Amino acid sequence: MILQSLVRLYERRVAAANADDGAPAPVGFEYKAIPFVIVLNADGALISLNDTRRSDGKKRVAASELVPAGVKKTSGVAANLLWDTAEYVLGLETQLKNKLAKPERIHEQHAAFLARLNELPEGLRADPGVSAVLKFLLAPDTLDRVRALPEWEELRTTNPLMSFRLQNDQESLVCQRLVVRQWWQAQNSADEADGLCLVTGKPAVIERLHPAIKGVWGAQSSGANLVSFNLDAFESYGKQQGANAPIGRDAAAKYTTALNDLLRSAHNRIQVGDASTVYWADEDRHPIETAFAALFGAYKKDDPTRDADYVKNVYESIRTGQLLKNAPDTRFFVLGLAPNAARLSVRFWHMAMVSELSARFAEHIDDMDIVRPPFELAEASLFRLLTACVPQRKADNIPPNLGGDVLRAVLEGRNYPAMLFAAALRRCCAERTVDYPRAAILKAHLNRSKRIQKLGRPELQVSLDPDNDTPAYLLGQLFMILEQIQREAMGDINRTIRDTYWSAAMAEPQRTFPHLIDLSGKHLKKMSRDKPGRVENLRKLVGDRVARLYRKPPTPDSATPPPFPKALASDEQGLFIVGYYHQRQSESTYKSSVSKQP
Repeated sequence: MILQSLVRLYERRVAAANADDGAPAPVGFEYKAIPFVIVLNADGALISLNDTRRSDGKKRVAASELVPAGVKKTSGVAANLLWDTAEYVLGLETQLKNKLAKPERIHEQHAAFLARLNELPEGLRADPGVSAVLKFLLAPDTLDRVRALPEWEELRTTNPLMSFRLQNDQESLVCQRLVVRQWWQAQNSADEADGLCLVTGKPAVIERLHPAIKGVWGAQSSGANLVSFNLDAFESYGKQQGANAPIGRDAAAKYTTALNDLLRSAHNRIQVGDASTVYWADEDRHPIETAFAALFGAYKKDDPTRDADYVKNVYESIRTGQLLKNAPDTRFFVLGLAPNAARLSVRFWHMAMVSELSARFAEHIDDMDIVRPPFELAEASLFRLLTACVPQRKADNIPPNLGGDVLRAVLEGRNYPAMLFAAALRRCCAERTVDYPRAAILKAHLNRSKRIQKLGRPELQVSLDPDNDTPAYLLGQLFMILEQIQREAMGDINRTIRDTYWSAAMAEPQRTFPHLIDLSGKHLKKMSRDKPGRVENLRKLVGDRVARLYRKPPTPDSATPPPFPKALASDEQGLFIVGYYHQRQSESTYKSSVSKQP
């Protein structure tokens, strides 16, 4: 299903020939960044060496050219047609990272490049462009002429890709000349069908080695394979390599071209944990693609404020249904790929109708919606949620499967993974810090598990809920009130009750809270002389939370039940933290409003 969807995407984009994105490379060809182009006259004389690179921020980016598809290179020697590295094209002895290339291998590479040209049909070798390249390469002083160029040292130390162009043919490379392209296309379609393609269901030439997929984070720079059989243990019935999963040559070229284009695109690719994630709809530039990037992508570093405003608008349009109101209902695809040596593993694959996903996105936004401080610019993206749950907030510390599991939960409307809740809870306890992303995760997990598992507790609201009398939720509020009392009484001190009693308050509330309440009485006594009105308000807040912790009012003829539970389970600890966070945001609002009074 994955390959079929990618093949359909390729064919649709070729048919549409979208001028904004550029049509995909035809079967048998690929787009390649060629930094240097050797310009020749018809006699093969060197005219110049053109540097196609342009400045893009701090980097220099080479022009992308349509060239015959490169051969699959491993450790052996194999040359491309009319384009390759400086070692292949010129026989140049390079020195990369202070390591000098072996002359014997360089000679073998250059000989393979020349042999590829000499094997061309006589009529093709007579083409002015191909003929000029052959004359240039066979000239005895070719290297001397190149050595005199100012770019010589860069060629020798970087081994860049190179190609050729005729002096009077400024619009195309030699490998792009019509006669060369027609011959190359004929070569790729000359073989007779030798099997049934699993993607198209039609007879086809079965591809033995599929083109490489490039751009997956963490995979080999030379590319990796989605369909690959490299050991005898993976093969069956005497079939070798690609014959074990027969994919036609055209289908293999189409799905790899489509996938490589998606991985290069800034519009259709995001990073979710260790999974390079691509997504597309059955219609180009569908609004669902914009929504997906806003929900799960990372903010732009160049202007986070502008990006945050954009994300905020997208969130609001998803919540209200305006984003997709006039958009056609079509299929949407999400594919997550992770590196696995020389191959790729599929972290997740999801296909659904846009209307279904729109409802899931809105549900995710509502679940994650929680009151936040004024300095928070926009709703938390998936990347920010994941980094909030790991030490030092580094992307490298995100567990491999966590991002994919969270994304799958959103797309399928399932419970958020328990690992996400546990990680957020663990960071809150370890760092004694509850920020907006962590509180949003805890609230979303608790609410979604309540709905799906039909638990009896009340659903958590966006902000402080005065009607929620769940003991753990009230304990979190009470702890925040006691911390606020200490802060107002003592000012800035090195260790607050949060630094000392945070974990104990959740692990053993029955033992910890009586001591904290007794301590708060001393703090209130200290404040009573200067702020009697504030002291009275704080006493009422403490009394209200303690009174609501009793399940029923005590009777005179019975022992008073202790209002604090002995311990809190993990879900109850999440409720405790959300209650603490809600109360803190309420206190922040209170202090802000007081400070604005004359």
